[in-house]
Amino acid sequence: MARTLFLTSFEIKNMLANLFSNFWAIIVVLILLMMAVKITREYERGVIFRLGRFTGIKGPGLFLIIPFIDKMVKLDLRVITLDVPAQEVITKDNIPIKVDAVLYFKISDPQKATIEVENYMMATSQNSQTSLRGVVGASSLDELLAEREKVNQKLHEIIDRATDPWGIKVTAVEVKHVEIPESMQRAIAKQAEAERVRRAKIILAEGEYQAAQKLKEAGEILGADPITLRYLETLSEAAKEPNTTILFPAEMLGLLKKLGKSE
Repeated sequence: MARTLFLTSFEIKNMLANLFSNFWAIIVVLILLMMAVKITREYERGVIFRLGRFTGIKGPGLFLIIPFIDKMVKLDLRVITLDVPAQEVITKDNIPIKVDAVLYFKISDPQKATIEVENYMMATSQNSQTSLRGVVGASSLDELLAEREKVNQKLHEIIDRATDPWGIKVTAVEVKHVEIPESMQRAIAKQAEAERVRRAKIILAEGEYQAAQKLKEAGEILGADPITLRYLETLSEAAKEPNTTILFPAEMLGLLKKLGKSE
């Protein structure tokens, strides 16, 4: 009877040991399975390294890797917006300014973005700052203000060419703000005012020239001196004003005398 009880208890212990061992085996299998199963979104890719060597790019969706042997680096392929900090630059015409920009780029080759450069975000940021200083320093202030698209295109080409070996595709670069010193702002305002005055004088001179041509044609038709017609026009304009005194040019007095003698 005692032997039967002893065997029965041994069997129970054996069953419990097997149950616990199977339980831990299931736990280990589940952990390994969770480590092996990877899921990436539509805009993500996984760069796989097996024992330190590049083996391929996987995704999007569900895929498996070998736990403890394969390592995955996940990359986002969406367009990234990067603010380029304000840079203090001296333009081609020796004017100190501050200028900032915004850069739009995305990863075109996940393999290069992972292997060829340590930190593609930092590298792209530093390259864009250097390129911004170089392009603005080689441009005059007038070009920077009036030909903004040309400056943006030049920046785009330079940054895109520099980041292409890193698997980066620059989609757009735009200069956002140009900060000019206050003294230079006043000088630019005076220059703009002088330009407006110059244009006004040119327009007035062109009007006088066209009027002179018309007076000459009228004098030929009427058989009168164009200067006389001009005097008469001036007197007609002066008579419209509420003035009590009208100054006659000496030539006009001579003309009146000639008219009186002729009569």
